[in-house]
Amino acid sequence: MIDKKLIPQIKTGIKVRVYSTLNKEPLSPFEGIVIARKHGNEPGATFTVRSIISGVGVEKVFPIYSPAISKLEIIAKPKKVKRSKLYWIRSASGTKIRKRLGVSI
Repeated sequence: MIDKKLIPQIKTGIKVRVYSTLNKEPLSPFEGIVIARKHGNEPGATFTVRSIISGVGVEKVFPIYSPAISKLEIIAKPKKVKRSKLYWIRSASGTKIRKRLGVSI
């Protein structure tokens, strides 16, 4: 479960590391940029994290109030984000993302 203090800090553009568990066995952490947050703070709220693994873009959708998330770390915050959904990152290069957000993938 994510700490209550971190929930308002989960915004688009931040770089996070999400530790999740599956059947009480820890999985490797998933690190990437939050490209979307949906449904506010209601019970069905989610956030989408995108990362590039072995040259392939991978996106995972995490429910905010899921007991499967054991820990969430905020690694970096961007200088400024002008959009609520950062779907343009899917087609952009790493250099362009660093230039516009100030956060590397």
